[in-house]
Amino acid sequence: MSAGAVRLTGVRVVHHDSVDAAPIVFATGRVVADARAAVALDLSDHFVYPGLVNAHDHLQLNAIPPLGSSATYANSYQWIDAMEQHRQRRDVGAAASVPREVRHWHGALKNVLAGVTTVAHHDPRVAEMNDPFFPVTVPRDLGWSHSLGLGGVDGGAARYGPPVVQSFRETPSDRPWIVHLAEGVDVIAAGELARLDELGCLGPNTVIVHGVGLSAANAARILEAGASVVWCPSSNVAMFGRTLDISILASARRVALGTDSRLTGSRDLLDELRIAAKHSRLTPRELLRFVTSDASAILREPDVGGLRAGQNADCIVARANSDPYDTLLGLSRTDIRAVVRNGAPVVADPDLADWFERCEVATMRVCLDGRPKLIARAVARADAMSLEPGLEPA
Repeated sequence: MSAGAVRLTGVRVVHHDSVDAAPIVFATGRVVADARAAVALDLSDHFVYPGLVNAHDHLQLNAIPPLGSSATYANSYQWIDAMEQHRQRRDVGAAASVPREVRHWHGALKNVLAGVTTVAHHDPRVAEMNDPFFPVTVPRDLGWSHSLGLGGVDGGAARYGPPVVQSFRETPSDRPWIVHLAEGVDVIAAGELARLDELGCLGPNTVIVHGVGLSAANAARILEAGASVVWCPSSNVAMFGRTLDISILASARRVALGTDSRLTGSRDLLDELRIAAKHSRLTPRELLRFVTSDASAILREPDVGGLRAGQNADCIVARANSDPYDTLLGLSRTDIRAVVRNGAPVVADPDLADWFERCEVATMRVCLDGRPKLIARAVARADAMSLEPGLEPA
């Protein structure tokens, strides 16, 4: 989905390191320095943020009912064993029986409603993600394995996904290789980084998800190796009662933020940002980096996570309220005035209908958490929308 040239005027463009009070121009799906034929759209008193990057989600799991227990676990393998029993529940079985293509689309829809335009999906890439109208961009050629315990090492069979060592070696050095690691609070979790290192799978393109059991010495080794971490604090707290102290890694800009799906994590990335603020001493500006520029660098996707000339024209528009970084942390998905992908609105308030028209995007009216919105018809699959709480046709 892309659009013709549009100039947003009266806006303040919020980068991770600055705020520019100047128009921004989109053309052929990109941010450009200027475009003669650009149609002006007055958005005075609005902030424009880069489209957010969710660095870890399992898109097909967002409609599966969570365990619903306050119990915590020593490690993720215990949780997975509990989940196997959970699958016997009738409502869980019914949710899991929904076709995967519908569940993938729903997970993408959940993300874009909250201003996320790029998602690192930690499971096999499927055909619908190649659809030009899929609600979010899913980076291609991501190397991944599930975990040391379930990915298969030392010749053991992989229970989930590709084997660890094989997958790491087959991933090009210029693409990220992503693995759940140290997901727990016991000795098993605490020993996993050393084991990964022994296997030769800790390198500059290694992206560790969760890392709850990492020590300060482990963090130093990650920095030495040039690796990175995706932090999912809501999932960590729900499963283990605590999360990783992210400060050492954050100071080196080796952290991105992820939601880990609603099965264990927060409702969406906006909520995850607030939970991250609660469980750290990071400033709102630092947290913005986790879901924009730092996520872009970690996932090796230079076209996303920013609004500099040449990058994808993906953005969020919100009313300007005092500090732009504080404003982002206070946003709910109903507060977002528009979510834009490739220069064209995907979701927006009804008074921005002319923007859809200028981009030749057909719309339908919906109600989102009690508020009227317009959504691009191309992404509004009825079967996927029916899975999303708070979203219904108007």
